[in-house]
Amino acid sequence: MCGIYGTTIQYTEQQIKAKLKRTAFRGPDQMGVQVYKGNKSQVSLGHNRLSIIDLDARSNQPFKYVSNINIVFNGEIFNFRLLKAELLQKGYKFRTTSDTEVICAAYLEYGENCVRHFNGMFAFVLYDENKNLLFGARDRMGQKPFYYYHNGKQFEFSSQISSIQLFNNNLSISNKAIKLYLSWGNIPDPFSIFNEIQKLKAGHSFVYKLETGDLNIKQYWDIDFQGDNHFKGSFIDAKESLEVLVKDAVKIRLFADVPVGVFLSGGVDSSLISAMAQKTSDAKIKTFSVKFNEKGFDESVYAQRVANHLNTDHHVIECNYNEGIGLIDNFSHFYDEPFADSSAVPSMLLSKYTKQQVTVALSGDAGDENFIGYHRYDWIRRANILMKTPHQLRKIIASLLYLSPYHRHKTIAYILKLNNVNDAYLKVMSSFESSKHSIDYLDQITETKYLYHTHKNLYERVSDFDLKTYLNWDINTKVDRASMAYSLEVRSPLQDYRIVEFARSLPTKFKYSNGTMKYLLKELLYDHIPKDIFNRPKAGFTMPFAEWFRNELKDYVLDELYNQKELATITNIDSTEINKKIKAHMTGKRNNYSFIWNLLVLKQWLSINGKGYSIK
Repeated sequence: MCGIYGTTIQYTEQQIKAKLKRTAFRGPDQMGVQVYKGNKSQVSLGHNRLSIIDLDARSNQPFKYVSNINIVFNGEIFNFRLLKAELLQKGYKFRTTSDTEVICAAYLEYGENCVRHFNGMFAFVLYDENKNLLFGARDRMGQKPFYYYHNGKQFEFSSQISSIQLFNNNLSISNKAIKLYLSWGNIPDPFSIFNEIQKLKAGHSFVYKLETGDLNIKQYWDIDFQGDNHFKGSFIDAKESLEVLVKDAVKIRLFADVPVGVFLSGGVDSSLISAMAQKTSDAKIKTFSVKFNEKGFDESVYAQRVANHLNTDHHVIECNYNEGIGLIDNFSHFYDEPFADSSAVPSMLLSKYTKQQVTVALSGDAGDENFIGYHRYDWIRRANILMKTPHQLRKIIASLLYLSPYHRHKTIAYILKLNNVNDAYLKVMSSFESSKHSIDYLDQITETKYLYHTHKNLYERVSDFDLKTYLNWDINTKVDRASMAYSLEVRSPLQDYRIVEFARSLPTKFKYSNGTMKYLLKELLYDHIPKDIFNRPKAGFTMPFAEWFRNELKDYVLDELYNQKELATITNIDSTEINKKIKAHMTGKRNNYSFIWNLLVLKQWLSINGKGYSIK
């Protein structure tokens, strides 16, 4: 895993190196820059390398294959050894043992369709000198980031937005992006915090023609949200098939020329990955979990039970206030676009200490989206029953609930007034109560097509929607920035596209059965780890911010947000309403920590990264 950069803008080599240095934490092992000058164009490629496979300098980037193919690549192609064997039979030659070289040969053999052959997490750009074009792609699930600037004539790309931001005097902060952030807690693809910079969507590739400046983007992969594919076997058949897939997904992600470990929270997903990893490995695998001292936040005891059963080399990382505040102070340096998932902070802490022992870690991300695992899926089931009541009657009930002094009743009233259950779920996933401006989500977010259709039942639709939005925009962004801040590569076996496609072919009853979520995944897990270890409520990966904001961080919050002057720097908000919410949190009437964190992150970004830019 690394950081990539490239441009057709004629920056000096020193400027390009400065852009790479800004995100050198992504790849501290080697920095490379190459400038290619043609008759009518110039292409500069840059790379920060985190050495994972083939540690030799021969695999440094930018990498040249044969005489005309040059590449910068971030990520891993997990099936590269299989592809390499096939390409060797076709006559291709290789001088390294890296996956980078395999991408180049696959491009020459399959052209733009090469991406369909890759099983991995990746963002790469190839410079084809013979065709005078750039060809690039981003992986199916959006695990690896890709930002680009295109003004019709010039093109610039990078793994993180701050590299493009440097020395570019044509940028303005997007007012629309701020609105989206205030609703979603992140800035959805393809938007970015700057009007002039975009994100390449997951599962998309592009061709940029150097002679004309034309940029053509197309989608090469998508989930089956029409419900056309159906698994024909029994539940036992499905469990056996899933075990084969998960074992292989884990096995190919354990391959590296550096030490590999596993994040182990003690939950279903990470425990299954740990179990499969230990069965695949001849030696004890290293597992890592976070411990909080605050009551109600420490689940490390469950991770320890799983580790004891699997006999792993387990490491517990303690998180305290001093560690947390240190990470908050530098948050916008690594998350260089506003991002409000507070679990990013413990994710950074976990990555920081995990990196001291390994360079690669496996995670359990995507289990909930693939196998119907979030608590909110059960909530939306109950909401769906209510939404079947005639709309006019719901409006009457809502008007009565609005009279209640309890916030929960007012929330239910708001939901009841919506047109349908799809609107209700969209509201749950995208709400910020103190924004001055409402957003037409259907116009802004094209991913609503995965929610607003009738080809699948409600459970399947909301999990598809989350896969394309929450997993991509939130979880994958969180994990990439948190891990890369400390030069750690994180691999997610449950995001293997074969597992994603298989899960969507299964009957819903295999995934959600008699109130049991992730039913199939759990039954597979219980074949390897005793069920009684998991007889507890599902927990999220959060920090005790609610308590910290009322105690240790109270002065910090009040200084930053609880005055009109400071709030005046944030657009699209109702400062009076915000002060009310902060006061309600401090007095213990409401838990508004997520709301407060959202604003703190935005204000920090505007004060540091966004300083000097106009908002349009």
